[in-house]
Amino acid sequence: MTPYIISEGTGPVILGMPHVGTEIPDDLAIRLNDAGRAIADTDWWIDRLYDGLLAGATVVKATFSRYVIDANRDPSGVSLYPGQNTTGVCPTTTFDGDAIYLDGQEPGDDEIAERTLTYHKAYHEALAGQIERVKARHGVAVLYDCHSIRSTVPYLFDGLLPVFNIGTNGGETCAAEIEQAVVSVCSGADEFDFVLNGRFTGGWTTRTYGQPATGVHAIQMEMGQRAYMEETPPWTYREDRADLIRPYLQDLLSRLERAALDGNL
Repeated sequence: MTPYIISEGTGPVILGMPHVGTEIPDDLAIRLNDAGRAIADTDWWIDRLYDGLLAGATVVKATFSRYVIDANRDPSGVSLYPGQNTTGVCPTTTFDGDAIYLDGQEPGDDEIAERTLTYHKAYHEALAGQIERVKARHGVAVLYDCHSIRSTVPYLFDGLLPVFNIGTNGGETCAAEIEQAVVSVCSGADEFDFVLNGRFTGGWTTRTYGQPATGVHAIQMEMGQRAYMEETPPWTYREDRADLIRPYLQDLLSRLERAALDGNL
């Protein structure tokens, strides 16, 4: 399995997609139970949703399922959200708290370390390489980390999640201009609600690469899946819904590109 797919662009914006992958090695798949093999917590169709919205964008996609290893978690295993329910770098449960392995088949420390090296490190080496390439070309790089999740997941958060969940770790991972460019589009989308640094403040990717002082800006977008798909199996992509939200996504990506190219970051 190749851990990632890269589409190199010429512009300053990079789209990261660490959870769109669905591949699971055969020797691992046989150890998963029905819930594990269903891979319900995939960021379904995110690559299709963003496809073609920004000419020149670089795209880095993981091919492996987050149930193999979660490329947006701290590889050391430290929780990104202390005190809150979450899943770890090598998940053993779904977002509903249900086990994904057959009894006694959970990975041990050595296996987790091997998966981290094979998949997590490989993905991030590819992503870091693209950030370096883009920054060398433009003097700045903007990493927009693309995510989605079911709108209602009681194990992780209360109530209904907003459609747009913007994460900048409290404004630390990008310049104010980057944050405001995204907020301005989302706040103007009257048919969709949004929140800035709510339940999702940005994962390991955003927090690791978002170093505005060095010219690298990172922002995470966690989208409520109801905006573009059915949130129950078989996870059908709803083009009628996607067509309503894609113009806003196109607008905000264009604004990020302009902010990066205007020389004020």
